Amino acid sequence: MPIYDSIGKNYSTSRIPDTRIAKKLIDLLNLPQGSIIADIGAGTGGYSQLIANQGFSVYAVEPSSVMRIQAIQHPQIKWFTGYAEALPLADKSVDAVISILTIHHFSDLAKAFQEMQRVVKDGAIILLTFDIRLAQKIWIYDYFPCLWEEALKFLPLNEIANLIQVNTQRNVEAFPLMLTHDLSDLFAAAAWRRPEMYLKPEVRAGISAFAFYDQNLIEQGVQKLMNDLSNGEWDKKYGEILNLQEVDIGYRFLRAKF
Repeated sequence: MPIYDSIGKNYSTSRIPDTRIAKKLIDLLNLPQGSIIADIGAGTGGYSQLIANQGFSVYAVEPSSVMRIQAIQHPQIKWFTGYAEALPLADKSVDAVISILTIHHFSDLAKAFQEMQRVVKDGAIILLTFDIRLAQKIWIYDYFPCLWEEALKFLPLNEIANLIQVNTQRNVEAFPLMLTHDLSDLFAAAAWRRPEMYLKPEVRAGISAFAFYDQNLIEQGVQKLMNDLSNGEWDKKYGEILNLQEVDIGYRFLRAKF
């Protein structure tokens, strides 16, 4: 069963696609309007929607029926049920491929990259992923060490890039995604300047590391954060972060092209 069949029931309430991330994707794609873009692991279709609104056609591939049912229908989006390792798309049927914060859920990265290469023509393959080793260890991980521990299980960025190169014969470039303080897409570290967001069950439910970790430990972190926010301890320890407009917490776009 796809993991988001169990944890994705209210995904669209906290994972609202951020227009700036979509714009960066479109800039990196560098394709004319009307091009067909495959969105692998499209979830509820948020980024597919934003890209389709800019004049592109999107093939949204998602294994979870719970996620697909939350999608808003769009005339330029065609939905497919399937996994990255066995894409339900014909050879050379799309102009480019994107996959946004998904590859840590893939069961076989090499096979997934081979499949992306199979279905795409000459356009780019673009992934948004992260490598915690490139990040400063900010306050979130003091309250929720599970986020740090889970992230350390993911492959380093250079190993991912190497896997892409080996399985697609493409050159890979990395582009940092600086996290602004007001992101609408509340993925793991997105609320770095809004600690109160992590007190909300619906926000934590949209972050897989929270959903799969020992809930007793999560609740301990929530309680400690709640106490520290109310008694001023959080502000005393971490308040300087409120002066920052953006931070680099290890998120990267990887663009593979010929």
